[in-house]
Amino acid sequence: MAANSSNGDHVASKQPPLPSPLRFSKFFQSNMRILVTGGAGFIGSHLVDRLMENEKNEVIVADNYFTGSKDNLKKWIGHPRFELIRHDVTEPLLVEVDQIYHLACPASPIFYKYNPVKTIKTNVIGTLNMLGLAKRVGARILLTSTSEVYGDPLIHPQPESYWGNVNPIEIRIARIFNTYGPRMNIDDGRVVSNFIAQALRGESLTVQSPGTQTRSFCYVSDLVDGLIRLMGGSDTGPINLGNPGEFTMLELAETVKELINPEVEIKIVENTPDDPRQRKPDITKAKELLGWEPQIKLCDGLPLMQEDFRLRLGIDNKN
Repeated sequence: MAANSSNGDHVASKQPPLPSPLRFSKFFQSNMRILVTGGAGFIGSHLVDRLMENEKNEVIVADNYFTGSKDNLKKWIGHPRFELIRHDVTEPLLVEVDQIYHLACPASPIFYKYNPVKTIKTNVIGTLNMLGLAKRVGARILLTSTSEVYGDPLIHPQPESYWGNVNPIEIRIARIFNTYGPRMNIDDGRVVSNFIAQALRGESLTVQSPGTQTRSFCYVSDLVDGLIRLMGGSDTGPINLGNPGEFTMLELAETVKELINPEVEIKIVENTPDDPRQRKPDITKAKELLGWEPQIKLCDGLPLMQEDFRLRLGIDNKN
C-alpha cells in the first residue's frame, strides 16, 4: 500500500495545479486577474495602462517603490479593477491570479549598482517567488529579461539563439533591448534620459568615448504591445523585443541636440568599463511568432519623452 500510495503521489505531483474553483464561477468568468510586479516603474506603469484599458482585466500591482513611483499609477488608484500593493518580491506574495508579468528589478545602472546584492536577490529570490506563485495558482508567467545577458556580443545583431551566459527555458521570457519614453527616471544614467535632461538644462551632452558604439531604441508603447502578444501567444521564447534601428551615440546626441537645444555642446567623456560596442536585436522571431515589430521611429518618440521631462523639470517650452 505504501509503495502504491507513494507512486500515486509522485504521478499526481507532476500534474499542473488548477486555479481556484472561484476562477470558473459566474462572478469571475468575464475577468482576467493579472499581477504586474514592478508595475509602478517605467515600463510596468505603461503596461498597466494598456491592461486596464481592457474592461475584462483586473490588475494587481506589487512594487516596493525602490525605483518606481505611485505617481505613475495615480490615474488608476481607487479604480474598482485595480489594486496596488507595497511589496518586495524577495518576500512571498499570496494572491490568486491568472497571469503574472514579472518586471520587478532595478534596470538602470545607478540603481542596480547602488545595492548590487539587493539586485541579485531581486533577480533570483524574487523570480523564484513568482515562479512558486505561478505554480501554486496555475498562472501563466512572463519574465522580462534583458539584452545585458548577451554581454559584449560576438554575434551582431543578436538573435535569441545566441545564449551568452544564460540558458532560459520553460516560462515566457521577453529579452528587452533599450527602451525609452515618458516616466523614465530623469537622472538614471541611461543614455536617452541623460541626453534629454542635459539638453533641457542647457548642459553639454556627455557622450562616452569613442561615440561610435551603437544602441537600438524602442519606444515604450511598442514594447508593451510585444509583451502582451508574448503573454497571449503559445510560444515561450525567449523572444527579443526591441527596435532594430541602430544609432551611434554621437548620432543620438546630434538628434537630441537638434530636437531640443541646438546651442548645447557635445562633450566626449571617459567610457564605462566593459561597455558593449554594439547592441542591436534580431527581431525575426518576434515578427514570425508574434506578428510584432516596432511602429514608432526615434524621431517621433523623442519629442513625446521630451515633453514629459520638460513638465517634470519645470522648464517652460521655449517655443
